[in-house]
Amino acid sequence: MTHRAAGGGGRFDGQVALITGASRGIGLGIATRLVAEGARVCITARNAEPLEQAVAELGGPEHAIAVAGKGDDLEHQVAAVAATVDAFGTVDHLVNNTGINPVHGPLIDIDLAAAQKIFAVNVLSALSWSQQTYRAVMKDRGGSIVNVASVAGIKPAPGIGFYGASKAMLIHLTEELAVELGPSIRVNAVAPAVVKTTFAKALYEGREDEVASTYPLKRLGEPADIASAVAFLLSEDASWVTGRTLVLDGGLTLTGGV
Repeated sequence: MTHRAAGGGGRFDGQVALITGASRGIGLGIATRLVAEGARVCITARNAEPLEQAVAELGGPEHAIAVAGKGDDLEHQVAAVAATVDAFGTVDHLVNNTGINPVHGPLIDIDLAAAQKIFAVNVLSALSWSQQTYRAVMKDRGGSIVNVASVAGIKPAPGIGFYGASKAMLIHLTEELAVELGPSIRVNAVAPAVVKTTFAKALYEGREDEVASTYPLKRLGEPADIASAVAFLLSEDASWVTGRTLVLDGGLTLTGGV
């Protein structure tokens, strides 16, 4: 891939990214940042209507397309990769952002069917999206992949233990793929703490100031905080970075929190 100078707009001119789970929140924030720096994007999520709204926010079909479907559905993955190549000619970057956490409580009591679904969406789908993108384009052209993990994957997170375990495996998956796919494909991850999104509302709604007070930076994350780090890891500014997980936590884990 062509090296671009560090620092600002145009880092992704002529490049294409596929971002999963991107109709809102962190995924849409990442798409917005990449489009602002010159990329064209394909965004995916389960429901078509919010995806259509997101495409409009991103500037319309000249800049973005959307493919609706379940993140862990193989046919949807293949279709989304094919649609991206058909619309924009390639896929230079993949962001595995899709994730779920439908349960809360002690790990010892978790419903195993729920655990299997969390594993399928948070881990296996990230691997499968990577496989489909690799086979279709990146095997021959190279590229970069960023997986969206969590600080819950770095240390125990009571109440969301299996979610954390899935993110720990995603972090290890990142390292394994980085070793296997170098030098032409870089694979990294980000591990956010609580970010102000619909997905994370249960962790802060109604008590944001209280939760934020435990962070050294005294605020929760915003999607733009994650987007800027992902843009760095995807870009040639990070051309000597692979297999790393960048913790984005406002300093929370320094104080022992998750």
